[in-house]
Amino acid sequence: MASIFRFKQFEIDQSDCAMKINTDGVLLASLVDIDTPKRVLDVGTGTGVIALMLAQRIESGLVEAVEIDLLAAKMADKNFKNSVFRERLVLYATSFQQLEMTGHYDLIVSNPPFYTDSLHNPDVRKKLARHTDLDFFRELLDFAVERLSVDGKLALILPTRLAETVVQLSAEKGLHCTGEIQISSFEGEPIIRKIVLFERQPIESIQLRKFVIYSSKGVYSESYKQALAAYFLAF
Repeated sequence: MASIFRFKQFEIDQSDCAMKINTDGVLLASLVDIDTPKRVLDVGTGTGVIALMLAQRIESGLVEAVEIDLLAAKMADKNFKNSVFRERLVLYATSFQQLEMTGHYDLIVSNPPFYTDSLHNPDVRKKLARHTDLDFFRELLDFAVERLSVDGKLALILPTRLAETVVQLSAEKGLHCTGEIQISSFEGEPIIRKIVLFERQPIESIQLRKFVIYSSKGVYSESYKQALAAYFLAF
């Protein structure tokens, strides 16, 4: 039973997922500016936690998810079907590059759990989950240009250096960074992650927001508690 992670409105079985629930995923799902999207796509859903959190947030509308790892996809599909949001969740066991669905998305999100400068992990499934190169992001940006609705948004959570690189790539693809949430472990410490938001139309100044995870060692900040209060049993 240790593989079951219980939230207030759903639960996640992550026993067959190479990458488990992590802080990056829950922060992306809880902090991203979503407006009222009618159709959402979670790229690389893993356990399905981001898709489930977004289904809870938007209250209506369709949340679709793609996962290339077949075992993880099977588990995510199970988690979807066991949730109260099952009628609004769809899982595709494929990559976004091979997704054959038509139409446009109002929001595309991804927590790509891999790093372009990391060593290849010898475990094949973890290697697949953790490691890619910049071609992945070029293809994801191309996909977003093609599949986002007119006012649609692409939201990614990335390590700081990688986020800066992807922002540069986005300009070449016709997308513009319009928002950035800068995440630090503690107040005054370096930024460890960025949630970056991309849209078709540029804006005069990027909307910047700072977010701190801990108020002291082992103690979550009030901002973190507020962000996850609707989801975590502890809050």
